Amino acid sequence: MNLLRLAPLLALTAAACSPIAAAGPVAATKSGQVRGTVDHGVVSWKGIPFAAPPVGELRWRAPQPVAPWQGVRDAADYGSDCMQKPFPSDAAPLGTPPAEDCLYLNVWKPEGAKAKLPVVLWIYGGGFLNGGSSPPTYSGAELAQKGVMVVSFNYRLARFGTFAHPQLTKQDADKGLLGNYGTLDQIAALKWVRENIAAFGGDPGNITLIGESAGGVAVHMLLTSPLSRGMVQRAVIMSGSDGNSLIKSDMAKAEQMGTAFAAKKGIAASDPQALAKLRALPADEVVDNLNLETMFTGQRPPFSSPFSDGRIGVDMLQAYASGQFTKVPVMVGATSDDMDGPQGRMIKGARDVAATLTKAGVPVYAYRFSYVASSVDTPGAAHATDIPFFFDTQAIKYGRAVTARDDAMGDTISNALVAFARTGDPNGGKLPAWPRYDPAKDVIMDFGADGHARAVRDPLTAK
Repeated sequence: MNLLRLAPLLALTAAACSPIAAAGPVAATKSGQVRGTVDHGVVSWKGIPFAAPPVGELRWRAPQPVAPWQGVRDAADYGSDCMQKPFPSDAAPLGTPPAEDCLYLNVWKPEGAKAKLPVVLWIYGGGFLNGGSSPPTYSGAELAQKGVMVVSFNYRLARFGTFAHPQLTKQDADKGLLGNYGTLDQIAALKWVRENIAAFGGDPGNITLIGESAGGVAVHMLLTSPLSRGMVQRAVIMSGSDGNSLIKSDMAKAEQMGTAFAAKKGIAASDPQALAKLRALPADEVVDNLNLETMFTGQRPPFSSPFSDGRIGVDMLQAYASGQFTKVPVMVGATSDDMDGPQGRMIKGARDVAATLTKAGVPVYAYRFSYVASSVDTPGAAHATDIPFFFDTQAIKYGRAVTARDDAMGDTISNALVAFARTGDPNGGKLPAWPRYDPAKDVIMDFGADGHARAVRDPLTAK
């Protein structure tokens, strides 16, 4: 017998049977057991399926239940991010190759935690066209070390995430759950957390949603959707506007976009096999060069952002004004040099929604992120530059260029997030007193360019 040729197999067998390989923590989900890993005092499980792969006949269907598995599933690595054309200048490059089979989530917790942990549920941004849960700066390990459980997940993007067509509407396979498939993925992930997170040591009765940019808009959608009403206890909206920036369509307009895309692929709306032909298209052809870059340059390709259909997504501003939403404490803000400037949809939008929610009786804590990393030469905190500091992963983002001042800011703002996740109030520790938002006083917490946090009258409205 050639032992040299057998060496790789023997090594794998030994590793699988060794105490180290077997020592990974096991948690039992409703679909089966998963084995995680331990690293520097943090336990993690990655690549856990929360819905069936949305491929083949399940393309453009509401997320379906996961098929149960036998034995213990390895959960050491991220699952694929959702299908997309990566955005070359993305601030958080993907860590996995995109694929249509992508409905996976990840869990981090502090090793040895005994009590039920508050759950921080992250929703990435990217214009509903790009993004994923795998970027290293989105790791939940640092927050977990501060005493919370972090969960991140993937949701379908671009034409996989939002798509309508008359034949889909006619078929109505999911009884009215049409069009907003990415939002349905988000709701499915939230439901999974509520049903399974106790097995990992998390508290299903204490879930904080946090999202940035499109993820912030998604937080608005989940607070107002009738399908997720009352399912969360706190929310953090980072550069998510006033909740109305991307919702400019309805089912009829979305169907027009869908038929226009089909026509581009040579599939007529009247073709009785149109839906089958669309589902037979390779995933790359469905992407069809669509991403953040191509969406806003040149001729706009046929695509509908998430829209108000009255069941999955509603008119969010109207829901807030009428009180028909999940009323929980909210932390909301934007960066100092955010998109569209001081009077734009991010900065002014955050201030407007803070006032709207306060009027509805919701505890609101408003902020502005003005800090710029020491190694960055441009003035003003650009869109999405706050994310590593919220996650306390600035050392991952900036590598050897990270400074003690950067780390101090990451510690400050991540501590505020952890306090908010625990109690619905970001105060505590070394943070200066952060008052609840009052539109008449307009006091926000400014995470300042000099590295210090201060509760001040919003400089943009101060006389």
